[in-house]
Amino acid sequence: MLRRVGQEVNEEGVKTRFREASFPMPFQEGLEYSSPARGNWNIVHTGMLIPQSHQIFVCAQGCLRGVVLTAAEMNALDRYSAVAIREENVLDGTMEELMIEGVADVLKKLKYRPRAVLLFISCQHFFLAYDQELVFQTLRERFPDIRFADCYMIPTLRKSGLTPDQKMRIQLYSMLEPMVPDPKKVNLIGSNHAIGKTSEIVSLLSSHGYEIQSLNSCQTFDDYLAMAEGSLNLLYEPLALAAGKDLEKRLGQKFLYLPFVFDFQQIEENYLMLAKTLGIPAPDDALLQEKARQELAKTREVLGDTAIAVDYTFTFRILSFTRMLLENGFHVTELYADAFLPEEQEDFLWIQEHFPELMISSTNRPKMRFLKRERQGKTLAIGQKAAHFTGTDYFVNLVESGGLYGYDGIVQIAEMMREAYEKPKDRKILIQRKGYGCESCI
Repeated sequence: MLRRVGQEVNEEGVKTRFREASFPMPFQEGLEYSSPARGNWNIVHTGMLIPQSHQIFVCAQGCLRGVVLTAAEMNALDRYSAVAIREENVLDGTMEELMIEGVADVLKKLKYRPRAVLLFISCQHFFLAYDQELVFQTLRERFPDIRFADCYMIPTLRKSGLTPDQKMRIQLYSMLEPMVPDPKKVNLIGSNHAIGKTSEIVSLLSSHGYEIQSLNSCQTFDDYLAMAEGSLNLLYEPLALAAGKDLEKRLGQKFLYLPFVFDFQQIEENYLMLAKTLGIPAPDDALLQEKARQELAKTREVLGDTAIAVDYTFTFRILSFTRMLLENGFHVTELYADAFLPEEQEDFLWIQEHFPELMISSTNRPKMRFLKRERQGKTLAIGQKAAHFTGTDYFVNLVESGGLYGYDGIVQIAEMMREAYEKPKDRKILIQRKGYGCESCI
């Protein structure tokens, strides 16, 4: 047992200072705990971005429980179906037949005809070495008007090779076929959230006559297919890198990785790279940087020395964000994360040198379930997990950057911090909502 009744749980193995932390894994891997903070998207939410599509999961009944609950919470059960794997399918070698006939039965009973089917398989298929090529070839022959994408719900992939999130972002675009590229069409790929309309990327591209395409803006499946006309794929989340490489290989679409960071010099370099690639003038960074600095200074004045806790679900570049806060005089006291991206090493080393006493706390170690959450004084949390573990109702409720980007993203985050500091939220209700920001959840 993790603890006996009445026994205190110590912080050993779940909390460490930056001066003692190792990169990129500050804590030893092992049995994991999942907190009630559910805002991150999963494969069901992400797959729902493709319009006029239907999801079919072929898994054991126990595995289906989580995904069907997600579909229900999204009010999207009409776009979800399941085929349950039973013991006899494993023992008598009828997995291929189960999938073909099961999917066919689902499609025949649907009240509408989907343009595409996202067919999810599980780890059992890999253990049994089933014939996937036969299954998909047969389904495509039987249903020539429907496009099929092979998708994966395989938890064993989390610790080796491409993760399920990375694989899902590849498969999102796997149904696109080569088309004549339009030099005035640019795709934004790999993000669950639509990029903010006031982002500098949007204004820069729009002002020079470029049409921006993304899954988030597709209303029909034909809109989705038209993304194959894009002459350039832009991506700013690290999980989308594999998708960018796959599209370049399959469709010949060049991609440009412009990570959402919080360092002004890196943001400026991103915009210069984009402008150079397209042959257009770069934006006036001096004015944009000054506005962002003013907003950060205004927020710093409002917050004073209020303790700030941040967590990795808020943004993929959590160390870049934390460094920005520290460099601008904010009182960051704790960072909740279990691992860091390789590209964050420079920020990690900077924090380790300049703020060695800053605390790193795990989010998935079982001990975290029992640690006391009482705090002295007011704490502002940036992210749902930080709000949960600190027990504060003053928090910025945002996941995966929420579509914010660049200087404009920093300005909006500064505004959100001021609002969160002044207006408490119903933490227990909000953080339990799966896939926060998913339109189907509203």
